[in-house]
Amino acid sequence: MTQLLEIIAILSGIISVWFSRKENIWVYPSGLIGTALYVFISIEGDLYGEATVNLYYTIMSIYGWYNWLRKDTALKPIVHIRFSNKHDWRNQIIFFIATYCIIYTSLYFIKQYFNPGAIPWADALASASAFTAMWLMTRKKVESWIWWIITNLASMPLYYVKGYTFTSVYYSILLLMAIAGFIEWRKKANGQSVPQ
Repeated sequence: MTQLLEIIAILSGIISVWFSRKENIWVYPSGLIGTALYVFISIEGDLYGEATVNLYYTIMSIYGWYNWLRKDTALKPIVHIRFSNKHDWRNQIIFFIATYCIIYTSLYFIKQYFNPGAIPWADALASASAFTAMWLMTRKKVESWIWWIITNLASMPLYYVKGYTFTSVYYSILLLMAIAGFIEWRKKANGQSVPQ
């Protein structure tokens, strides 16, 4: 049963990332299916950081869906693809470090007292970078793709070690899609004339 749910979650995730690359609002409803399933799958595999990330994805998908749909009085989108400035970069680095420390500490405690199968440093790296990426994605920041690349690189071996081969391959596919997404969004941001 878990393997079937894993396959459905993978397909949902691939579709969602494809919509994201195209800046299509369907990124959020299609992604909600996969994130909800991965909460369950991650808990089953003792990947509590990843379970937390997918719960966060679910919440942020609802926010992102709302944010991407917002329009001004001329019915034009308010949020546009753009680069992070120095202030944005500082905030995302601080956010990443704080999130990593919180997740790592929590997982280290879980490993010591409840679950020796947890891998705190890797799970925290994948999780904290994913938290950062999703936050930036809801704001259409080009750099969200850099954080997705980090997430995918950390998640491939993490899921493989836990026996989720399909999910490990899935993160390999997402890595390629994230690289393509970064290239596409960078081109769009360079062509934007609307400041934000």
